[in-house]
Amino acid sequence: MPPDSSIPVPFSPRPSACPGLWRIVSALDGGICRVKLPGGQLSSAQARAVAAAARTCASGVLELTNRSNLQLRGVRVERQAELVGGLLAAGLGPRRAEADDVRNLLLSPAAGRDRAAQLDVRPLAGQLLDLLEDTPDFHRLSAKFALQLDGGEALAMLDHPHDLWLAAWPGGTRIAFGLAGGARRQALASVEPAQVPQLVETLLRLFLELAGAHTRMRELLAELPVAEFLDRLQARLPFALERAVPALPLADTAAAPLGVYVQAQPGLTMLLAGAPLGRVDAAQLDALAELAEREGSGELRLTPWQGVLLPDIPVARMAAVADALGEIGLLLDARAPLARLLACSGSSGCVKAHADTKADARRLAARLGEHGPAQVHLSGCPRSCAAAHVAPYTLLAQPGGRYHLYRREQGLAGFGRLLAPSLDIDQAGDWLAALPPSGAPA
Repeated sequence: MPPDSSIPVPFSPRPSACPGLWRIVSALDGGICRVKLPGGQLSSAQARAVAAAARTCASGVLELTNRSNLQLRGVRVERQAELVGGLLAAGLGPRRAEADDVRNLLLSPAAGRDRAAQLDVRPLAGQLLDLLEDTPDFHRLSAKFALQLDGGEALAMLDHPHDLWLAAWPGGTRIAFGLAGGARRQALASVEPAQVPQLVETLLRLFLELAGAHTRMRELLAELPVAEFLDRLQARLPFALERAVPALPLADTAAAPLGVYVQAQPGLTMLLAGAPLGRVDAAQLDALAELAEREGSGELRLTPWQGVLLPDIPVARMAAVADALGEIGLLLDARAPLARLLACSGSSGCVKAHADTKADARRLAARLGEHGPAQVHLSGCPRSCAAAHVAPYTLLAQPGGRYHLYRREQGLAGFGRLLAPSLDIDQAGDWLAALPPSGAPA
């Protein structure tokens, strides 16, 4: 259903540090407005509306987030109402203003198109989004509380720490679920696909009842054994949970899966492109909208790898579309230096950042070329805003603009093992260039 056109623009959202449609958070480069997209999907008309809003009401800079949403940066205070009104008119808001924070459901960008999928989860995703929006009790959930639903797609980000995740197992006849999941997902039980909405509703109500001051599932489970939570959940359900669950695939986020992929639909392909350092400008978004209309189905899907998937491209046109994406300024080769780097907004946009991570990332990319590991994350502070998962290598900025270099290692918390302290960006480049592409120590 489209958003309710009667929603007032001057809505007062609840306090939170997270940007939202109405909650435009102040930053060094102006306000940040976050637009949550259902399933990461954006029509070409909506893309043009976003580009126009970015030009007239903000700086023209757009960020693609690791939850398949987008952010407009540099929003001007005097144009905030105009910005929100324009985005609502384009269908880019919730049906209920108070539900904006809780529309946190991540799908594969290739849902309904991926040949490896066991189930097309888009209809189920629509039911879950309706449940989140239309249940006032769930509007109390934290703006960071997140769900993930995957249908067994090969193009799925499984490394994000979602509070509740659901995944189709082979054959698509059951949906497994787990709590506070990340790369090493441990399924607790499974249900039939038709039982998922009631499972999710019951589980979220139980969480809110037990959570107290906790806002995330991992916080609750640090105090309450998972087995006890599952027993309490079973006691409230009218159907049995199947607790014998086969092993599910683990995540592999060494690099964004860029390139051309054959769709499930005969004769069609989809192209997954990366936005350098997670940003595009209004002109690039306009060009993407035009390309989607001319060559595809007029649909864009944002990805959790901070890029765009362009579906429904005829096989005969895929090379021409790949060239066009390159001309727009997007990346299709996962080996490209900028495709292997993540960076937050840095000190040019965030008061908490200790270094200009965007500028340093470009310098690092030029220095590394094709050398170094598959993924490096430049984080301006320990909050790690640019990556929901821990990257194989992290450069954590320190006061004064230098970096500590960390390597992710199993069993170590945080960013992993400290390899080298207090490096300037050129010294960091020397360290990383000496590593093989796999990211393993030389």
